[in-house]
Amino acid sequence: MIRVENLVKQFGAKRAVNGVSFSVERGEVLGLLGPNGAGKSTTMRIITGFYPATSGRVTVGGHDVATDPIRVKALIGYLPESAPSYADMTVQGFLSFIADLRGFSGSAKKAAVHGAVETCLLEGVLHQPIDTLSKGYRHRTCLAQAILHDPDVLILDEPTDGLDPNQKHAARELIRRMGKTKAIVFSTHILEEVEAACTRAVIIDRGSVVANGTPAELKARSATAGCVRVTLGGAAADAAVAQFGQLPGALRAELLPGTDMAPDGRVTVRVYPTRDDSGAIGAAGAALTVAVAQAAQSAGWQVQALSTEEGRLEDVFRSITLPDAVAK
Repeated sequence: MIRVENLVKQFGAKRAVNGVSFSVERGEVLGLLGPNGAGKSTTMRIITGFYPATSGRVTVGGHDVATDPIRVKALIGYLPESAPSYADMTVQGFLSFIADLRGFSGSAKKAAVHGAVETCLLEGVLHQPIDTLSKGYRHRTCLAQAILHDPDVLILDEPTDGLDPNQKHAARELIRRMGKTKAIVFSTHILEEVEAACTRAVIIDRGSVVANGTPAELKARSATAGCVRVTLGGAAADAAVAQFGQLPGALRAELLPGTDMAPDGRVTVRVYPTRDDSGAIGAAGAALTVAVAQAAQSAGWQVQALSTEEGRLEDVFRSITLPDAVAK
């Protein structure tokens, strides 16, 4: 449904987007991640036809954004950054105006507006001017205009910005539900939203794609993915670290900060698995949990907790997008 090929956008001397490529199929929800100024919003604006590309190609539903923009825009629902709207209009008037622009009339127009209002929970503010609404309601009003025509493609720039926790949860559920039949791209700074709503994520840094994968695949790139975390009673910290660090499949072991000061004498150790050149955990590393349990039993230590860590998306994001000196 969306194909972005070697996209470049130049603003004077600044290259905001530098050779970005990715695709999104129907039934996918793609999270676009990156620090401020990474090029996320610029990429989304080019997909919607708001900005022309300096070079590269974007197609939506098989139509080229540059040469067939009207058909592309008919397929897209767009929630821009900061949710702009006409402040002097009421919510009802604004959505009715959008329906007119989308070519609706009569009963079809009424049904389209009603469906968007119901989906975005705007019934209680229909007759209020938009400039009197809270930030959350203004955002929901702009989201309603994006979905009013039931588009095949949704481009959502920070779709939960300004929403309270309950509203954020409802928005994520809505995105996940719509993502079953549409192609959705949304940008976010909230990493938990990627795990909650996305089938795949692309991380952009300084205008370039630096990672592309499912949330599980990205978390597997975390330094702690596959690590064994064990809490012991009756063990000396130094002895436990040394013992576990020598196990087959162990790269190293470390005492977690502060655990050697526990008043009950417990210590918690993290054991890192060995990996191959591709970063994947080998067979010995995969069996590390069992090896740690057996080593603790042989040493006479009490295993009070034992788990395998799945890695954290935040760690991966920071390691990819921060300069080396800062990341360390």
